[in-house]
Amino acid sequence: MPRLALAGLLGLLLALPAAAQSFPDRALRIISGASAGGTNDFIARQMAEVLGAEFGQRIVVENRTGVNGVVGAEHVVNSPGDGTTAFVCPMSTMTMTPQLVGAQMPVDPGVDLGPIALVGLSSYGLVVRAASPYRNLGDIIAAAKQRPGQVSYASPGVGSAQHLGGELLQQLTGTKMEHIAFRGASPAIVEILAGRIDFTMTNLGDAVRQIQSGDLRLLAIADDTPSPVFPGTPTMAATVPGLEVVGWFGLCGRRDIPAPALARWVEAMRRVLADPATRERLTQGGLTPLFEDPATLGARIARDRTRWKQVIEAVQVRAE
Repeated sequence: MPRLALAGLLGLLLALPAAAQSFPDRALRIISGASAGGTNDFIARQMAEVLGAEFGQRIVVENRTGVNGVVGAEHVVNSPGDGTTAFVCPMSTMTMTPQLVGAQMPVDPGVDLGPIALVGLSSYGLVVRAASPYRNLGDIIAAAKQRPGQVSYASPGVGSAQHLGGELLQQLTGTKMEHIAFRGASPAIVEILAGRIDFTMTNLGDAVRQIQSGDLRLLAIADDTPSPVFPGTPTMAATVPGLEVVGWFGLCGRRDIPAPALARWVEAMRRVLADPATRERLTQGGLTPLFEDPATLGARIARDRTRWKQVIEAVQVRAE
């Protein structure tokens, strides 16, 4: 290679990291589309803490709730285009809610946001209150067949993974159950504990403390990945083949995030998710830590959008 060309190439390679290192030059924010107390908020605050150390500045967490995270996503889409605002993007917000029948959303998070990195996988579990007569998934299915429309389940909103997981359960078992939606996972758990609703198919991170305390009973998990927190729990698919809900949480930003800013976010995420202490905190919060780069997370979003669109159209889940 000619000496001048080689010098130019070396100059370019050196310039790119320098541009990336200049980010951030202003305050950073992480937006949670859910209320305080749930897994979404937990991830936002954990990531703000460890990423703040990576970036050398405090990262502010803002909770902007509504429409199963779409309100928070809209805020990020309309934020400054300098890459300083990130969004905790859950599977349901990115792949389910925007595709509901008749949905008229201000933004489609799965299209209008760009992936930064996956934080981890999130197991869903079917939980009942400790005093519930239901001892396993088969008991709930039998009761639903005997009393159509009278067995109830809670979710944090129409179009959430908890909601569509319940719809998939009904579709696969030929049952009819009553769905009751709340504004967040925490109010749904409160109603389960009070005995006013029979069960919920919830993100385990939203119920881990109540399960460990014995206030809730975990009957089954919704994927075939063994839970590091609740080993030995049976899978839903063992009773209902095809009943699988694999949740995940990532960080996303504006689709037009500048390349140097994206590179810094991605490298910071790679580093913090390799840290044993961070991985342990996420694990105890009900997650399986897993780093994926923007391309890999983008492929996951596209794949899950296709899968859940089929479920939504099959059972005609409509937006409220």
